[in-house]
Amino acid sequence: MTEDLAKDRRGILIILSSPSGAGKSTLSKRLMAWDSSIKFSVSATTRAPRAGEEHGREYYFYSKDDFQASVANNEMLEHAQVFDNFYGSPKAPVIAALQSGRDVLFDIDWQGGQQVRNSVRAEDVVSIFVLPPSIAELERRLIAREQDSAEVIDVRMKRSKDEISHWAEYDYVLVNRDVDQAENDVRAIVTAERLRRSRQIGLVDLVRNLNTEFEERP
Repeated sequence: MTEDLAKDRRGILIILSSPSGAGKSTLSKRLMAWDSSIKFSVSATTRAPRAGEEHGREYYFYSKDDFQASVANNEMLEHAQVFDNFYGSPKAPVIAALQSGRDVLFDIDWQGGQQVRNSVRAEDVVSIFVLPPSIAELERRLIAREQDSAEVIDVRMKRSKDEISHWAEYDYVLVNRDVDQAENDVRAIVTAERLRRSRQIGLVDLVRNLNTEFEERP
């Protein structure tokens, strides 16, 4: 599906958050495959690139000094420290996408989600938190990814308890037992939120025209 970008509604900021391994990155990729008009908010980070990652595609890779300068210049919509690195969402690409009538997707943690929800764009936010079906399954998925050492996985597992404690701050909460069903649920949320009356900016004129047609009938 590719949405018609005619500006008949306001864009939305879609936040997907979860503890590491619960599925937010997979769901983000599937959502953009479903609707290619959705703009992914590429995060900035001070961590080193992994094999195959490119600047501006997976992340914008910053030095710590450059990242802190961007924060000081109010160039980040949100930012947070995760483990030993900093992460944030550059503001300019997000604003440009919204102005062109596109929805923007954020794959960020609860700290970043909280900042975006408290920003000047709060009324445009739709936030979704993804839970694992069990802690044992969460750990199994982290191990199966083969991205991190046993020590890093242990740190991520310990951090997940704090991350999960923020589930009630989100508009929607999904339990990712089956990724296909979770994808369908995310699609349904986005579709419904796009149809919210307050986001359909042409409705007032449409209803006015309908009433005019009533009055002009013989």
